[in-house]
This record gives sequence, C-alpha cells and structure tokens, in this order.
Amino acid sequence: MNPQSHAFKHNVEAALDDVQLQQALRNVGRGFVVKRRSALDALPEFEALRVAARDIKDRTLARLAEHLERFEAAATQAGAQVHWARDAAEACDIVVNLCREAGAKRVAKGKSMVGEEIGINPALEAAGFEPIETDLGEYILQLAHEPPSHIIAPAIHKTRGQIADLFREAHRVHGLGEHLETVPDIVNEARQVLREQFLSADVGITGANFLIAETGSTVIVTNEGNGDLSATLPRTHIVTASIEKVVPTLDDASVLLRLLARSATGQETTAYTTFFTGPRRPEDAHGPEAFHIVLIDNGRSQMLGGEFHDMLRCIRCGACLNHCPVYNTVGGHAYGWVYPGPMGSVLTPLMVGLAEGANLPNASTLCGRCEEVCPMSIPLPRMLRAHRIREFETRLTPPRSRYALKAWAWLARRPRLYHRILGPGMRLLGLLGRRQGRFRWLPLADAWTRARDLPAPVGPSFMAQYRRTRREGTGS
Repeated sequence: MNPQSHAFKHNVEAALDDVQLQQALRNVGRGFVVKRRSALDALPEFEALRVAARDIKDRTLARLAEHLERFEAAATQAGAQVHWARDAAEACDIVVNLCREAGAKRVAKGKSMVGEEIGINPALEAAGFEPIETDLGEYILQLAHEPPSHIIAPAIHKTRGQIADLFREAHRVHGLGEHLETVPDIVNEARQVLREQFLSADVGITGANFLIAETGSTVIVTNEGNGDLSATLPRTHIVTASIEKVVPTLDDASVLLRLLARSATGQETTAYTTFFTGPRRPEDAHGPEAFHIVLIDNGRSQMLGGEFHDMLRCIRCGACLNHCPVYNTVGGHAYGWVYPGPMGSVLTPLMVGLAEGANLPNASTLCGRCEEVCPMSIPLPRMLRAHRIREFETRLTPPRSRYALKAWAWLARRPRLYHRILGPGMRLLGLLGRRQGRFRWLPLADAWTRARDLPAPVGPSFMAQYRRTRREGTGS
C-alpha cells in the first residue's frame, strides 16, 4: 500500500461527506467500547495484569537481540527455517522466493498487519501468484480493492448492504450471486467460496501475535479459524512477524493473551488461539511439510532506546482506535496508510517519513483516552507531541501555522497579558452564543465549524474559578 498520509485533510473532507461511512462508524462506539468495558468489569485484576504486561515487554525490549536469537535457535531446533528481513522489500523478496521454491500458484493468507505493512499482496501478484485473503473482513476488502480501515476489523467501514452488493457481483463466477439479507447468509456464502481456496492453496501465509523464545513457537489469535486453515492445509506455511512480537516464555505470552482479546473485542479469549511449533512431524495427521518464519525489522531497531521506544510495546488490539474521537469521525482510510488512529499516527511518520505523515500527529485532540485504554500503557499523547515538535523544528509546519504558534507561545508566556486579551473575547462569545449555546459558523474558525458546532463559553473561565476557589479556601 503506497502511503497517502499527505492527503489526510482531503481524505477527511471526503469521509465527513460519506453518509454510509458515517453510518458504519457509529457501530464502533456501540460495539467495541461497550464490550471492552464489560469485559474489564468482570476482571478485577485487569490493572495488575496491565502492569505485569508492560513490565514483560520492557524487560524483553531491553534484551531484544538476545530473545530473538533464543527464538531462532528454538524454532530451528523444532524444524522451522528462520529468515531475517531488514525492510519491506527484503521481506517481500524472501516470501516470493519461498513461494517459488514451493512451486506455488495459489497462496492462502490469514490476516496480518505486517503483511499489509510490507505490501505482500502486490509483491505476490507481481510475481505471478494468486493471493487469497481468508479473513472475512480482508476477503471483502480484496474484492473491493481497498486497504483495511481498522487493525482488528478491517471492513468495519462497510455496511451490510454494501457487502451484499459486493458479493452479488463477485460471486457470479462461482454460480452464486443471490441477494443476501442477513449476516449469517453473507458469512455462509463467503465460507462456501473460500473452502475451495483453502483446499487448493499451495502456500499459507499468516502473521503472528506473539513469538515465544523458549519454545520457538508462533501464536495467532482469530475468531474465524481461517488462520489455522491457512497454516495447516497448504504444503508450506510462512509466518511473517515483526521483531518486537517476541516474548521470553509461554507464561509471558499468557499474560498478554489475557489482555489482548478483552482490549480488542471485549472477549475473554478469542475463538481460536493456536501455537505453531515447527512443521508436521511423522506422527502428526496434518500440517505443513515446510515451516518458514520471516522476522521483519523495517525500522523497529531504530525505535529502540529512543523517544518512540514505548511504541514497541503495542500488541495491535485496536483499543486506542475504538476510543479515539478523531478515528470515530473520519474512519481509517483517511489516515492514508496501514495503521490508523492514535497508534498509526505515531507509527506512520516513523515508517514512511515525517514529511509524508506530518498531518497525522495533528489529527488528535490529545484528550488522553488512547493512553487511558491502552493495555500496554503506551504514552501515545506524549509521542504525538514529540512528532509535532519535530514537525515544527524541521519546518514541515506551514508558515501560517508556525507564525500563529509562535504568537501563541509568546502570549502564553505572559499570563497577565494573555488573560487581558482573551478574557473580553471569551465574554463576548458567551454573550453572543447564549441563546443557542453554540456557533454554527465563526470567522477564522471555519475548519472547526464546517463539520461541527463550536460550543459557546459558559460562565467564568477555569482560571477565574480557580482563583475564586483559592480565595474562598476550598481548593486543595
């Protein structure tokens, strides 16, 4: 997927005018957020697990090279072949060559964000292979020729009617194509089509939620079982995984697994949690004859020890997206690359360059909800501010904004003057907006009022209330 993050502002305007997208996005808040809250209420030790998980990842990242070498040795001992890729191009070359060696024509793919990150599908197609997405959401998007818009629910931006129309058009070649009314009908038809793809695939490619150093195992969690079928039915199984997915032990993985499903979908655990350790053994009834693991760096080594080091704790649960007011308003495609929402606004500039992704760190209200719900306690707002500082220092910020920020900074360092200038303005806005309680349009605030109303100031300012409370001696 070629980055289109530079077009964020244009994409936002299109997203706000897309009625069906806005209808689909309303399901994010009603679904994931409520289910996550219920799952956490039923787990009193959630905060203790959260601390333990952060400590596990911090200890692992502090000795990442050692754990990766231990993983490679254990995986090799189990019969796997481990490959190392410095960047996306190298990773694609390795996977394409493995498919050639396997004599493959059709490749079944389980959902994998790192696969999207390195652009594995275009690389396979360019080499003459037929990649088939087997995750239902990814399959829908492959038919629609679209990238994912959410890291755990890639087709969440589509309505049931849009999917039914897509299937009716695409499945005619399979002798299907009736109008589908219900979700079970849609799922059953997808299952009917994909069954043949699973059985005829020569290579299966999956990602990995975790890599376990002590056993050399890879772990995937799914709710559809498509990852397991992609891994076990074809003759060759290829796992693509980024290097920060490694954890030292099975016990460590179990702690992270308890957080992952609850934070992502509000489930205690997903329907399928599968550990793969090497290829099929002589006593096994099923399984691949060859098992390859491609470990991908793609810029992550440069994050180690720096101001974005904590981002390597991310377990891709999507909780920050689900609770982000910006994501829930514009959807994932507006971000213009693989990773949307707050986590994507940190990762994308690091992976595709700040010049390409400079808009994204500004696509945040810095309300802090993303950090509050993150099971790995990643300080996302702090890192978004770090990007903004870099953007300003490297003069990527437009001149008009730079001058405005400089003027604001000058004024903010002089609090008496600040309140003397802004106080009357706030009182005037409160007076003008007292009837409606909001403004549908204001001069110099068109960017805000174009998509939403601006609340009118009500009552005294925060500082005025603070001073009054101090005078009355009721403040703490």
